Amino acid sequence: MPVSGILSHMNTWQEDRPGGGGAYGQGDGGYRQGGASAEPPLPPELNPRGAGAGAPGGAQGGRGGYGGAAVPPQQGYGRPPQQGRAPGVPQQQPGYGRPTGPGAPGAPGAPVRPGGPGGPGPDAPATASRWPRSRKIKVGALALVAALLVTGIGTYVWADSQLNHENVLAPYDNRPAAGKGTNWLIVGSDSREGLSDADEDALHTGSAQGKRSDSMMLLHIGDNGNTLMSIPRDSWVTIPAHLDTSGSGKTVPQTTSKINAAFARGGGRLLVQTVETNTGVHIDHYAEIGFAGFVGIVDSVGGVDMCIEQDVKDRDSGLDLKAGCQTLSGKQSLAFVRQRHQMADQDLGRMRNQQKFLSALASQAASPATLLNPFTFYPMVSSGLGTLIVDEDAGLTDLGSLFLAMKGVSGGDGKSITVPIGNPDFRTPTGESAVKWDATKSKQVFDAFKNDTPVPDLKK
Repeated sequence: MPVSGILSHMNTWQEDRPGGGGAYGQGDGGYRQGGASAEPPLPPELNPRGAGAGAPGGAQGGRGGYGGAAVPPQQGYGRPPQQGRAPGVPQQQPGYGRPTGPGAPGAPGAPVRPGGPGGPGPDAPATASRWPRSRKIKVGALALVAALLVTGIGTYVWADSQLNHENVLAPYDNRPAAGKGTNWLIVGSDSREGLSDADEDALHTGSAQGKRSDSMMLLHIGDNGNTLMSIPRDSWVTIPAHLDTSGSGKTVPQTTSKINAAFARGGGRLLVQTVETNTGVHIDHYAEIGFAGFVGIVDSVGGVDMCIEQDVKDRDSGLDLKAGCQTLSGKQSLAFVRQRHQMADQDLGRMRNQQKFLSALASQAASPATLLNPFTFYPMVSSGLGTLIVDEDAGLTDLGSLFLAMKGVSGGDGKSITVPIGNPDFRTPTGESAVKWDATKSKQVFDAFKNDTPVPDLKK
C-alpha cells in the first residue's frame, strides 16, 4: 500500500476511536484507563504482531496486548503486565533483581511480609542507628577522659588531705627576702611517733621522747641546676630569740648552740628561722619526716636499690649488709642512713650516705611505675605522706617538683655538697665537739642559692 494510503487509514482509525480526534496520544490520550468500550483493531498491514492481533492498549488491553484491564499511560507501552498487584502498591518489575514466579513477593498466594507486600522480611537489614560509628567512638573517648579526670581529681584531693600542714614559715622581723629559684629545707627527724614498742625494738630506735633532727638538707631548685646541700646537725650556729614552747609565754634570748638544739626547742618554725638567720637564704618550703614515715615510704615502693661499697655491720643501728648492689627494705634503709660508727668522719660520712640514699629513693618514688600503679601509689601516700609534715603552702605538686629535683641530682642534673666546713672538731665553751663552718666559702654557696647562680666548686 502506498504511504499516503497508510496515513489515510491511520487518520481514519484514530478518528473512529472513542475519544479520538487527534494524533496518537492526544485528546483522551489514546488509552482508556479501565474503559468499557473496545478499540477497533489495526489494519493487518499496520499491526506489527500480524493479522488478527489485538491493538496495543485496546480491548485486549494491558501492556503489549497480553490481556487484562487497561493500565495507565505512565506504565509504558509494550511491557508485560503485573498481575495480582494490590491497588496503590508500586508494581514490581520482573528481571530487575527481584524473584518472580509462584511464591514471589506480590504473587498470588505468596506470604505477606511485615509492612505489606514487598515489605522488609526477617532477613532484611536492621534499621541503622541514629548515631554513626565515628560519633559513638568520639562520645566514648570523651566519657573515658571525663572518668579519668574525675578519678584523678578525687585521688589528688585525697592524697593532698593526707599531708600534715604546719605554719613553720611564719614571718618575723628582718627575715631574708625571697630570692630566685626555690629553696626547700628537708628534715629527717628521730620522732618515734607512730611506732609501737615492738617497732622501736625492731628498728633499734630507742624510746626517746620528743624529736631531734637526724638529718638536715637544703635543696635549691633553679635554672643553673639543682643543688642538695647537707647541713651537719652539730653545726655551731646562732639560734634567734624565740618564745618558750612550754607555754610559759617567756622569751628565750638569742644564744649560740648546735643547730640541732633549735629543732629540739622550737620544732620546724625555729629551725627555719635559725637556718635563714645563719645563711641569709629564704626558705620557700619545708618538709619533715619521722622514722615511721621513712620506713613506710621505702616499703611501699618495694625497697630501694643501693650499691654498698663495703660490708657494713653496726650494732647500734642493727645494720648488717654485705658489699654489692642490693634492694634495701624499710628497716635496712633506716639503719643505713643512721649508722655512722664505721665512717672515719662520723657524721660527715653519714650525710654522704643520706644524700645518696634520698636521691635513689626520690628517683624510685617519682617513677611512672610507682605513680601510675595504685598498688604502690596509695600505700606510699597513706603510709608515707600521712606522717609527712610540710608548710601550709606546700601541696602535692610542690612535693612532685621536690622529688623530681632530687631525682635530677642523682641523675647528674645537679650536685650534692656539704656546707663548707672550717673546723669539723670545734670545741665549744662547754667542751663539746661541734662543726664550725668556713665563713668565706659558705657565703659563696649561700649567695649562689640566693641569686640562682652556679654553685662554685670549693673542693680545691
